[in-house]
Amino acid sequence: MKKSDINPVPQYFDRYINLVADIELSQAFDYSIRQLNELDPNLLTRLDGKRYAPDKWTVKEIFQHIIDFERILAYRTLLFARKEGSTPVGIDENLLATGMNADQRTINQLINELKIVRASTQAMFESFDDGMLQNTGTNWIYEISVLAMGFSMVGHQIHHVRIIEDKYYSLLNQ
Repeated sequence: MKKSDINPVPQYFDRYINLVADIELSQAFDYSIRQLNELDPNLLTRLDGKRYAPDKWTVKEIFQHIIDFERILAYRTLLFARKEGSTPVGIDENLLATGMNADQRTINQLINELKIVRASTQAMFESFDDGMLQNTGTNWIYEISVLAMGFSMVGHQIHHVRIIEDKYYSLLNQ
C-alpha cells in the first residue's frame, strides 16, 4: 500500500509521514536503507561528541534514538496488526536516552545496527496483508494505522538525518 492509502493521516505523526514520498511502503523502507548507505561515516565520526546546542543529542545519540524508537514502534505495530488490543504506555524519549551509552559505540556500529533493525521491521511489514495494514491502535494518545506506523518510522529517520545535515554538518567548519 502507498502513503496516500493512509486515511486519515494521524495528528502528530503527520510530521514524519509527510516527509516520505507517496510510494509503496516497501519502496519507502528500501529508500531508508539507501539513505543510510549514502551517509559518510567518516564525516559523522568527525562530529563525535559535538552538539549544536546545549542539551541536544550527539549524532551517535540521535542514531541510538532512531534504533530504540524503531524497536518500540515495531513492537506496537505488531500488537496493532494482530489486534492484540492493549494500549501501550507513553515513552519519555529523554529519560530513555539517559541510559543509552551511544557515545561508547562507533558510528559504523550504530548505522549497521539501524540497518539490521530496519531490515527486520521491513520483513515484519512484508508479512502483513492489506487488512492488517489497515488495523489501528493507539500509539501514545493518537489512533494510528499499521500502515501509518510504517511510514512514520521511515519518516522519523528522514527527520533526524535532516537534522544531522542541517544542524551538525555546519559544526565541522568551526
